[in-house]
Amino acid sequence: MSETSPAVPEAPPAAPVPKRAARLPSEWEDWNDERLLALRMCDLDLRIAGSGVAPLIRQVRRELRQRGLRFHPHFWISDEWFCPDGVPGVAIPFYLAHPRLARLEQNQMLEVEGGSPEWCLRILRHEVGHAAENAYRLRRLRRRQELFGLSSQKYPEDYTAKPYSRSFVLHLDSWYAQSHPDEDFAETFAVWLTPGSDWAKRYAGWKALQKLEYVDALMKTLASQPALRAAVFLEEDPARALRRAARTLRDGGAG
Repeated sequence: MSETSPAVPEAPPAAPVPKRAARLPSEWEDWNDERLLALRMCDLDLRIAGSGVAPLIRQVRRELRQRGLRFHPHFWISDEWFCPDGVPGVAIPFYLAHPRLARLEQNQMLEVEGGSPEWCLRILRHEVGHAAENAYRLRRLRRRQELFGLSSQKYPEDYTAKPYSRSFVLHLDSWYAQSHPDEDFAETFAVWLTPGSDWAKRYAGWKALQKLEYVDALMKTLASQPALRAAVFLEEDPARALRRAARTLRDGGAG
């Protein structure tokens, strides 16, 4: 959301920032799968910066700004996709931080969750939906509870989806919005956030449209409000925990 500010005197040019030296190739890039699976997580030395997922994160952050939200979710590398309960941030699986690890994941699991840009963006928007609920403490809102249900509801070990239900948006596979009230909200948020989704037309006549309209109105009310930051909730940088993890890729990662 753009804001009009009074004119200020032009600041002197900033001192040039030294460019960060290019990181040397990791020694494990050419290892075979068996040897790589024995590598400890802490020895990966991964960063989001410079990885294939970095521009996708920037895109999602740009989408949030375009919606006027003053919400800056925290992202870090972990062993899987998730948003910790109460934390306005998103964990990115380690295999998206390096193409060699993505190939390992493909070989071991037969797929790379979020492995294509489109798929990754879908998951990012979904997880950011969870993070936004945490950042603005939305689960306590009565209307949110009425439309989506209570977060205290237990996650089912398995659920029987209703493929033709019009009460839920369609975003991730397996009708994931039907699995739990929190997932329903995150999926609805993701559809709302997606540029060009034309959700008002796509879901016309669906009960899910009521949820989308609620999210749209709610986010407009939050556009001028600061969100809680991850530092409020995290005792330490989660990336440091991964860098100290002694478990191997076989034990805690791919395969």
